Amino acid sequence: MEWSGRNDGSDELNLRLFQKVKLSQNYQDLQKGNFVLHGFAVDEGVRRNKGRIGAAQAPDLIRKGMANFPIHTAFEIYDFGNISCEDKDLETSQEHLAISVAKGFAQGAKSIVLGGGHELTFAHFSGIRKAFPGKRIGIVNFDAHFDNRIPEDKQASSGTGFWQIAHTDALQSLHIGIQRNSNTSKLFHIAHQLGMQYILADELFYENLSALFRRIDTFLEEIEVLYITICMDVFNASIAPGVSAPAYNGIFADPCFLALYRYLLAQEKLQALDVAEVNPEYDIQDRTARLAAALVNEWLMIK
Repeated sequence: MEWSGRNDGSDELNLRLFQKVKLSQNYQDLQKGNFVLHGFAVDEGVRRNKGRIGAAQAPDLIRKGMANFPIHTAFEIYDFGNISCEDKDLETSQEHLAISVAKGFAQGAKSIVLGGGHELTFAHFSGIRKAFPGKRIGIVNFDAHFDNRIPEDKQASSGTGFWQIAHTDALQSLHIGIQRNSNTSKLFHIAHQLGMQYILADELFYENLSALFRRIDTFLEEIEVLYITICMDVFNASIAPGVSAPAYNGIFADPCFLALYRYLLAQEKLQALDVAEVNPEYDIQDRTARLAAALVNEWLMIK
């Protein structure tokens, strides 16, 4: 994708993100603290999970939503393009992303991935693990679903990521926005078996912030590397209609959510962020893609 947007001038005070992004294929260009952007233009995992495909078209649309954001902090960001899925070979695409992400980490950079289906979680985590062997990696997953299904016919999908991680690594995860009517009792049982911590969507209200911060702090104390993944179906269908599984009772990007989210973004342990499940086929006025773009941009604005 060619980044473009409104040009108000080239001096520092007028810059927008499209003027800041550098297109690259050379990971040696990176320096410590740079942001590395990959697109995961894949929704094979959604198809396998019996969902509505279309998320493979999302990465460039999210980039478009990011392009005009004004620059308020000093940072460098490099875009390494999209990874696609050929011949329904999801596993090869996941390994491609993992290797690419690890190359960025090897230079001291931080990782941003634009999905794509939520099958990107296992791929992104695998890349983080390659780069941080022996470190305690904690995942904060904003999602209505646990994504801890047991693979059918030994095939991974958008719904199996955390089951896969738990069976290949030491899973340390906190899931925020979980819906009781989006997960069967069996999935709650598996979550308990795997030690998956969670906060229900019903618990996300402003008067409960102090308790929520305590739970997050307890989680953060136990990890060394933080990875945030956002499944856009965690949000209410009025602000995120373009997803495979829209939620009438999803959460809002309100002061409660933003307080928690920005607190997590400010953590020095944070090394990776992704957004998943934007489906342009079902979006309205690009609302979901624009929200995903804004959520990514929040990290770029952290001083």
